[in-house]
Amino acid sequence: MAPQADIGSMWWPAPAKLNLFLHITGRRADGYHDLQSLFQILDWGDELRFSTNDSGHIDRTNEIEAVSEADDICIHAAKLLKAQCGVNQGVSIELQKRIPLGAGLGGGSSDAATVLLALNKLWSCGLNRQQLAELGLQLGADVPVFIHGHSAMAQGRGEKLTAVTLGQRHYVLIFPGINISTASVFRHPRLKRDSQPLDLSVTQLQPGRNDCQSAALEMYPELKVIMQDLRKWGQPLMSGTGSTIFLQFSDKKSAIRATTDLKYRYNVRPVMGVDRSSLLDM
Repeated sequence: MAPQADIGSMWWPAPAKLNLFLHITGRRADGYHDLQSLFQILDWGDELRFSTNDSGHIDRTNEIEAVSEADDICIHAAKLLKAQCGVNQGVSIELQKRIPLGAGLGGGSSDAATVLLALNKLWSCGLNRQQLAELGLQLGADVPVFIHGHSAMAQGRGEKLTAVTLGQRHYVLIFPGINISTASVFRHPRLKRDSQPLDLSVTQLQPGRNDCQSAALEMYPELKVIMQDLRKWGQPLMSGTGSTIFLQFSDKKSAIRATTDLKYRYNVRPVMGVDRSSLLDM
């Protein structure tokens, strides 16, 4: 581990994730939904850098398109931790944003998780990973999986996690350039909300059905056209509430070949699924 003096100058990773499948098993009394999902962490995502100060002020050092500082989940995460731990220090946050907004890849949740983990260290808060995950759940249902930093089977709102070993897998991400609101998908009147719960002890850890996909395709018909086109390269699936579509390949060479074919038609990126987030090594 680098000396404390060097930690503040480091870039901290905030990796993306894929929902390899997503089943909605019911609606809860609190308005949320019960889910079963398989998360895989990716080897690509955002990065953040932190500069602590003695003023107590929390701010962002760079502009993020379409996200005001007041609405930034990174700022909310820092303020939440500061209040929880009675911290007097402040921080300036620099975010290198690569994960598109509204893409179903958990970008905001991952950014928030990295803020909590990094500032827990930099502010010497002393919270353990479970305490941080419980705090992060106040910010979003996907935050805990990034706090724990391991590919996992998820239940409940997404916070009940069981780590799984998926191994390295190769995907191509297709970005349609559409920002889909998670809330709007979950409000859709024809969203499937009654999937039968799976026996997770015998579930095959492979990509499968996403109950949010049909609602997203109905809301954005252009996605149907893209998914139909992508069938020439494999079985396209949507991650989370979209809009990112992914294709899985048996090896890196096949993923790179598909990326070469597709880059003239879409905004694409080859990525690797991993079991352990690089953030854990920080």
